[in-house]
Amino acid sequence: MGSLFALEIEGVELGRFTGITGLGYTAEVVEYTDTLADGKLVTRKRPGRVNYGDITLSRGLSADNQLVEWYQTVLDGAVERKNGSIVMFDPAGDESGRWNFENAWISEWSASDLDSGGDDIVVETVTITHEFLERVS
Repeated sequence: MGSLFALEIEGVELGRFTGITGLGYTAEVVEYTDTLADGKLVTRKRPGRVNYGDITLSRGLSADNQLVEWYQTVLDGAVERKNGSIVMFDPAGDESGRWNFENAWISEWSASDLDSGGDDIVVETVTITHEFLERVS
């Protein structure tokens, strides 16, 4: 069971997060028709191209601007693709899972609504687009 998650980029931890979605991938299904020995036509299916979903991370807004600066490279037209990991920690603080991703860049950054009359925590959300994902532990 995970209780806290870290984002590592190129082996350096950039922050801890309370929520992560999108750790997954799907294989397209390619259908084709085959002829059996007796002449019957059957539809067969095989795996096609693998698609990796975007990873979305959320946490209380941080004063650390490393993620915003990385996102700024996208806005400036000079996308910096990086490799990294999502690391899951158990309640005791021990690593209990790791997913590595490749050729990633930040495709979205946002903060929750600001309300001076409320006492809600401002939540920072970052979406990372990538080209490969694997669970390694």
